[in-house]
Parts: sequence; structure tokens; C-alpha cells
Amino acid sequence: MKNTIKILFSLLIVASITSCAEEEGTIYDVLDYETGAILRTLSVNNALFNSSDPSSTFSVTVEEQDEADGALLESVDIYVSIRDLTGGTTVSADKFVKSYPASSFSTSPVGLPMATVEATYGEAFAALGIGANDVEPGDLFVMELRLNLTDGRVFGKSSAAGIITGGFFSSPFSYNALITCSPQAGDYTVDMQDSYGDGWQSEKGIVLTIDGTEIIIKMLSSYDGGPACCGWTNATEVVNIPVGTAQATWDYTGDSYPGEVSFQITGPGGEDLGDYGPTPPVGLLPVTLCAQ
Repeated sequence: MKNTIKILFSLLIVASITSCAEEEGTIYDVLDYETGAILRTLSVNNALFNSSDPSSTFSVTVEEQDEADGALLESVDIYVSIRDLTGGTTVSADKFVKSYPASSFSTSPVGLPMATVEATYGEAFAALGIGANDVEPGDLFVMELRLNLTDGRVFGKSSAAGIITGGFFSSPFSYNALITCSPQAGDYTVDMQDSYGDGWQSEKGIVLTIDGTEIIIKMLSSYDGGPACCGWTNATEVVNIPVGTAQATWDYTGDSYPGEVSFQITGPGGEDLGDYGPTPPVGLLPVTLCAQ
């Protein structure tokens, strides 16, 4: 027993020396940092811009943390750039939109500076200096927050280490705001397929949100009310977007077997608005058909 203890103790010493010499691993990534500051995301209140409404607003609530418990906060600036997903427009540099001084921050429940920072579509569009034909629904405005400290240091997405952009800190500094528009009213057709033949294994499937009201569109699986397995390969559903709708968004929520799922969305006049799958992208879909 004593010899066994000696052997184990010797191995522990060797392992400790090796670890200290190499200094590799996540813990050293955590400890090897420059003391700075972050903007922790408390909530993303709205990340949609309606190009038909200049007053539609990007809004996020953040909490500032620095080495002096918020005393170094000077201001937070909003910058915008465009990510062109429809073809044609490139903005080489991000553009300043507006600034929120420290005086506009309140105190969070944990005693740190907190504020809701916002920018309207009109403000972001004007800052970019582009024309009306240079942006289309389906493009993204990338909204970046830059944190200015009283000692002259500036923190933004380029200075944020990967370890603070997610998880508890949730400090990405940058947010994608999808460009939408007031939709054309009418009946939209959703054709759905499941290659295995037992329907979709998902809680929601496709979610169409019309002015805040959700409509669930999915192929029922053979296990929650759909036809028996395994000849259930196709289904079609028609949904109506009423006249006067201000905003409609389409979101795909995923499936347990995404490689079996496909769907197509067609507008009231037969417009091809999207063909997705197998393995459709999860999240907001760039499905837009603007009112005339």
C-alpha cells in the first residue's frame, strides 16, 4: 500500500510539472486576459426592422461591467453596417448612428449600469448613406455597440474574446437585425415534405407571426395525430395574412430529424418565396413579399 501511494504521489508531481510547463487548456484561456469591460445582454427586445416604417426600432437592454463596477463607463455608441443577402450593396465600413452617455444609464438589480439602447430604421438607414434601392427585405443591418471608458479605452466586437460573447457573460457587442416590410395580404401556401414518411418530429415546425400572433404550420407526425407511418410524405397548408398587417415573420424551429424535412412557401400570386431543406436553417427565414 505504501509503495502504491508513493507511485501515485510521484505521478501527481510529474503531471503537475508537465501542466505548469505547458500551461494549456481552457482555464489558461480564462485567466490570460486583459482587464477590461463588457456589455452583458439582458434582453434583445426587437431585432427586426420594417423597411416600410422608418420608426421601427432595434432595441436591446444591456448591463455594463468594468473593473471599477461601472465607474469607468463614459458612453455606449451604436454603429451599423449592412449585410447584403439579396445582392448588390456593399458598405465598406460601419457607420456611427448615435450615442448613449453614462448619464442615460440606470442601476441594475446587481448595482451595475443598465440601459435600453435603441435605433430606428430611419436612423440606421440615414447613417449608412445608401439609397432606397440599395436595401431589400431579407438583408440584415448589423448593429454593433461600442463601449467607451473614461480612460480612453474602447471595447467592441473586434476586441471581445470568444469566451465572453456567449454563456453567462453574453456580450457579443453585435446583433443582426433582419429587414422586413409590411407584407402583401392574401393566402400563402406552405408545401411540406418528410422523406421518411412519418411527418415532422418537431414541437412547432414553422411559426408565422402576424403582428405578434403566432400561427403554427407543421406536418403532424405519426405519433401526434398524423397518418400512420410511413406513407405520410407530403402535406399542404394555406394561411392568410390579412389586409392591414404591419409585420409578418416566418421562423423555422427545427426538427429531431432535420435531414428528412423540406418545405416551400408560395405567395398569393404564385411568387416563390423560399425553398428550404433538406435540413432547413433554424431561425428567422428571409421570406418577404412587400405590400404594393
